[in-house]
Amino acid sequence: MILDGHGPLHAQVTRALKATILEGRLAHGSRLPATRWLATELGVSRNTVLVAYEQLRAEGFVEAKVGAGSFVALRMAPPAEPDSAPGNAAPQSAYARRARQLHDPERLVGRDIPGMRYSFQYGVPLVNPALTGAWARALAHAARYTRPHYPPAQGLPDLRGAVCDYLARRRGVYAAPEDVLIVAGTQQALALAARVLLDEGDPAAFEEPHYNAIRTVLRVHGARLVPVPVDAQGLRCELLPEQAPPRLICVTPSHQFPTGAVMSLERRMALLEYARRHGSWILEDDYDGEFRYDGRPLAALRSLDGAGRVIYVGTFSKALYPALRLGYMVLPPALRRDFVSAKWLADFATPAIDQAALAAFIADGGFERHLRRSALALRARRAVLLRLLRECGGGRLRIADSGAGMHLPVWIAGRGRADGDALIALAGRRGLGLYPIAPYYLDPPDRAGLLMGYAGLSVTEIEQGMRLFAACLDELFPRGSA
Repeated sequence: MILDGHGPLHAQVTRALKATILEGRLAHGSRLPATRWLATELGVSRNTVLVAYEQLRAEGFVEAKVGAGSFVALRMAPPAEPDSAPGNAAPQSAYARRARQLHDPERLVGRDIPGMRYSFQYGVPLVNPALTGAWARALAHAARYTRPHYPPAQGLPDLRGAVCDYLARRRGVYAAPEDVLIVAGTQQALALAARVLLDEGDPAAFEEPHYNAIRTVLRVHGARLVPVPVDAQGLRCELLPEQAPPRLICVTPSHQFPTGAVMSLERRMALLEYARRHGSWILEDDYDGEFRYDGRPLAALRSLDGAGRVIYVGTFSKALYPALRLGYMVLPPALRRDFVSAKWLADFATPAIDQAALAAFIADGGFERHLRRSALALRARRAVLLRLLRECGGGRLRIADSGAGMHLPVWIAGRGRADGDALIALAGRRGLGLYPIAPYYLDPPDRAGLLMGYAGLSVTEIEQGMRLFAACLDELFPRGSA
């Protein structure tokens, strides 16, 4: 018997004896070694062994017989032959089977490529040292003064009120605090929407191309996928099915992901009318609506909804940073109770200290000061990236610039996906992280396309990275070779 070296000696002896019994090496009715003998064998004190034996008796593994010693009381079934490797046991539900098939944490779309000097990865946060200090102070204050009880499942009233004030000023969304549900980011909002609104086999529509996590969440919940193409005016509403209309329609109207298209007013009104006519619910994901560089942010689809069919979802992951894991939903009155119940069942509530800190940060103007600084920094980075892409493109690149967000879709004219993969591979060997746009399609086109995020790079880093990009582009696709 070998001790594992972790923790107090009596706990090590207890674990070792338990393992011996559970593995069948000491069968039911077997006498345990005398305490003095075992203490000598293990090089520990007799008192250590006595404490271990007492713990085993308390847990029912052994029983003591006066004058005879301690005996194994647990009757174990013969060990079965393992039918699969550890960690590969068959999932126990249809949900788990779909999740295992569709989600691999080691192969996430857009994950950072290790070892890159410059990475145009989408979703990397803007680094703002002033934000770090301000947020640390807000957290410290909240930790001292937040009540140490379970918070309301719907979220702290102060934060829900602050969200309402912010949305009215910035996004044209007017809501009462009782309409708002605080969630752990957009991903939880999507999962709650699928859980509340969809039964297995129900149709659910989404944009094509799209944010791939939407597709995964819908499929894991057993929805029947209804992809609807996107063009320069957003979702093509005329292609939504009249027969078997979707129960849920997921859209990014203010800045379509990943194409950058903005849904036209005509399309917005058509989508709202479709939902009203068919009783469908619309999930509006306004993931980066704060950042627009050619005018004021557009009003949200929710602001046009007179029939109560739009579920508006916002996140602080893009505006602050992903590690915060805070977002919100603005719910139609008919759905409030169902979503709050689903949130309670999922995790009781979002952490109260983080909520209190964010509520204070919004209320004292810190959040909007940060947004103004971020917008200036992003505008400068976007301008440099656009200029350098146009300079090095020489007619070889097609840039989809919508004047918003934190990324640019870039297509290589006349080249197929294999050519794009070759460019990504060559860039990677030279320390430049590039990322394909194809994974955001259910049925990717045979075109070489990149999704170039610029929030996580300084202007200088973008300039240096683009020198590498231009060299790779010239090497694989010389000017005039298309």
